[in-house]
Amino acid sequence: MTAQVDYLVVLFTATSGACGELLGSDEKELVQLVWQLVDVKNKKLGKVNELLIKPDLSDLTEEKEEEEDVVEESVEEENGSGAECVSTARSVDAALNLFHIQLTNEVNSMGAGTSVCLCTDGQLHIRQVIHPEAASKNILVPDCFYSFFDLRKEFKKHFPTSDLKALNSHIMAESLSIPADVPTMWDPSATLDPSAIMPAEVVVQQVQLMASIVLALLSEPLYHTFSNPERVSEKFETGTCSKMEKVCDNTVIRARGLPWQSSDQDIARFFRGLNIAKGGAALCLNAQGRRNGEALVRFVSEEHRDLALQRHKHHMGNRYIEVYKATGEDFLKIAGGTSNEVAMFLSREDQIIVRMRGLPFTATHEQVLTFFSTGDGLKDMCPVSGGKDGILFVRYPDGRPTGDAFVLFACEEHAQCALRKHKEILGKRYIELFKSTAAEVQQVLNRYSSAPLISVAPAPLVSMLPTVSLLPPPGGVRDCLRLRGLPYTASIEDILTFLGEFTHDIRPHGVHMVLNQQGRPSGDCFIQMTSAERALQASQRLHKHVMSSQRGANSRYVEVFPCSADEMGLVLMGGSLSHTHTHTHTRSRSGTGLSPPPCLSPPSYSFTAAPQVLPTEAAAALYPPIGQVLLTPRPLPPGHAYYPASAQLYMNYAAYYPSPPGSPTAIGFFPSPSSLSSPGGLVRMPGLTYNNNGVKDLINAVQGYQGPAESASFLSSSLIGQSSGGDASLMSFPALMTKPGGQYLDLTLL
Repeated sequence: MTAQVDYLVVLFTATSGACGELLGSDEKELVQLVWQLVDVKNKKLGKVNELLIKPDLSDLTEEKEEEEDVVEESVEEENGSGAECVSTARSVDAALNLFHIQLTNEVNSMGAGTSVCLCTDGQLHIRQVIHPEAASKNILVPDCFYSFFDLRKEFKKHFPTSDLKALNSHIMAESLSIPADVPTMWDPSATLDPSAIMPAEVVVQQVQLMASIVLALLSEPLYHTFSNPERVSEKFETGTCSKMEKVCDNTVIRARGLPWQSSDQDIARFFRGLNIAKGGAALCLNAQGRRNGEALVRFVSEEHRDLALQRHKHHMGNRYIEVYKATGEDFLKIAGGTSNEVAMFLSREDQIIVRMRGLPFTATHEQVLTFFSTGDGLKDMCPVSGGKDGILFVRYPDGRPTGDAFVLFACEEHAQCALRKHKEILGKRYIELFKSTAAEVQQVLNRYSSAPLISVAPAPLVSMLPTVSLLPPPGGVRDCLRLRGLPYTASIEDILTFLGEFTHDIRPHGVHMVLNQQGRPSGDCFIQMTSAERALQASQRLHKHVMSSQRGANSRYVEVFPCSADEMGLVLMGGSLSHTHTHTHTRSRSGTGLSPPPCLSPPSYSFTAAPQVLPTEAAAALYPPIGQVLLTPRPLPPGHAYYPASAQLYMNYAAYYPSPPGSPTAIGFFPSPSSLSSPGGLVRMPGLTYNNNGVKDLINAVQGYQGPAESASFLSSSLIGQSSGGDASLMSFPALMTKPGGQYLDLTLL
């Protein structure tokens, strides 16, 4: 619409909640519509019409006769508000239809033209009140509410220095020298409570003032022309987005708390009244490829984004939705794509997308077409749009299928028919079907074709560790075994049963279960063998054999690999053996992003020599000969420095047979201070009770050892990185930790 309209309808709305700049932000229902017709050509004003909407009283317990009395009293009271024609309606649906009928009759009675457009004071009345409430109640809005003039923007064309957000009818009237006989208005900005409800008679006066402003703009010397009205999108347009496209940070929001089955159309319905950019609704997926209840929405302008933020904690069904600011980079990570195949697939507009999950890896286009075309009758048939061109299989970069596919349907009826085949059988597998979006297609393709679904970056140890390579030195003796894929209910007895004859080759205290951060079995285990030859024989004979668990009915095949003690220590210390570098191993699985590959030491790595961690004298005392509690340690080869060189530390990888009581990855480390008076050891005692009596209890616990009282100190849990449990204490011993009889002090060593 570029030409001057014949009539302007000055419209003002009021809800049962806040008004002014907070209008519509509290989801309150529409209760009042006031409008006045303006003849643009003849510069004449029509009568002021008032339409009262009775709020929904279905939850109240009053009788029907009492409800009718309430309505009659309210109408009689409002007759004194100044409106020339007052009417009532029972619902918003009836009110909008009555408004359209009365407006059409009034325009026809004047007979000066046919083109009509609404005019409001700001965007809120149309975008934040009428359309959101109509969408939440599934009400069809008349066509006249999809275009309107914003009186503030029309005023700003002649007064460009005005601040659009600060404009209101009072400022505009003062700038245009509106005659003084206009009634003094109730200014909501002057009230102490911005959420105060506007009185009914003030709404009528507001419309009269707006009509006077319109006439002033039409008259000399301005001679304003009302053309190019604001538009409200009637339908959300799907589309694609390229990763190379520039997306403004001020046009994107993040919606959180969506129902998992919601689609982009549901998101567009929630933001009804605001214009979403083409393809601007992108549902987010979690690491497993499933929807996580979040979405990124891109609007056409910053103004619409700011209005969307006002819908924070508005409801979609029974759930409230949180709305936050986001960036263009966030949107491109989810909705952006570079695949030409995907662009061709999504280039067909007005198509409904259905996602298939759980397909057999051998599934073909013909099998998918047959899956949707078979049925008991015509109602069960849902032909795929475009035949084979309407099917997109999701594949890994090497061409292997992932079991996912996307299918296009021509209409909503065919898509709903297809969704009724949810969990039907294709081949020997049941297929899951979900309604999908163009942004989800891009996101799934991006996930599988580039970045891994599961991160393989190792978690950092502690902040004081040096930033050096955590890979073990090459050339270690592979006299250890790594078992991967254990049943989560597997016990030490199950592992010993699985090893069979090789059980006799296990060193004392040589079984190490690896636990995750929650303290549960991770499915990995390390075993120290007596020789590298027996470790190799065990890996060759037991690799991919099935292990059964006594505590559960499940059984799994277990992968067995030989590894070195250094590689075992790296994993137990919280590291990860991820082969993302270039090496010459034939069984490389680099870049898969899945669980770590077998323990292999690439021979091409170079490492900086580190000082010896454990002195020879200390090792002789800590590790008695074979036959006693601890096994004889091998000399530690030079490797990376886990701790600062100035710290004197003792590391002990051995634990009670058959398994340590907790995950080695959860051990906290604290370096001994360099100010110790003697080169003695430092012992940490974690897990002390809160009601301990202090240093006296510690001295009693280590009677017979050479530890003076002044060497004991307590540490708060915040210093050692623990979130719960008792405090820990540190004790230094001037001499080696020995005791008559050769007994070993069972404490965590640093």
